[in-house]
Amino acid sequence: MAEEPDLDDLQRRMEGAVDVLKRDFGGLRTGRASVSLVDPIIVDAYGAATPLNQIATVSVPESRLIGIQVWDKSLVQSVEKAIRNSGLGLNPAVEGQLIRIPIPELNEERRVELGKIAGKYSEQARIAVRNVRRDGMDGLKKMEKDGEMSQDDHKFYGDEIQEMTDSTIAKIDKSLATKEVEIMQV
Repeated sequence: MAEEPDLDDLQRRMEGAVDVLKRDFGGLRTGRASVSLVDPIIVDAYGAATPLNQIATVSVPESRLIGIQVWDKSLVQSVEKAIRNSGLGLNPAVEGQLIRIPIPELNEERRVELGKIAGKYSEQARIAVRNVRRDGMDGLKKMEKDGEMSQDDHKFYGDEIQEMTDSTIAKIDKSLATKEVEIMQV
């Protein structure tokens, strides 16, 4: 009996690339406030690099405002500095232990720049999916060469892997199109 390749593992790895893409897209700033916008911010807290969401509560009280309630008063300055140095172009306002971050309108130049960054993220995801496909196809070739699989099974599973790849890349393209519309929305 012919041995079957692990198609579930390949599918899981391809979906992982889509999940990473969606997380990357969450960090891209559009005109609206989002908790995921500050997720990548790392704060120097107690001598260690700590994610912002582990030392403060992040909320979105309004569509154009992010509120950060820092739990330890001694960390407020560190959080403010981390936000300013994050490269997101945000200008926090400190009020005691509460930090308010107004989300300004994006100008046309910045929107185009964000669209290019989104394109880079989606291309990285496509490359990851194609690498998973290549691993799967290499596994099929090895199984056929070792006599564990017939040529017909090799072709059948090769077509299955290609179909998974095509559908995953279509998801990536759809996510990119949605993000580009969101970025260009005024």
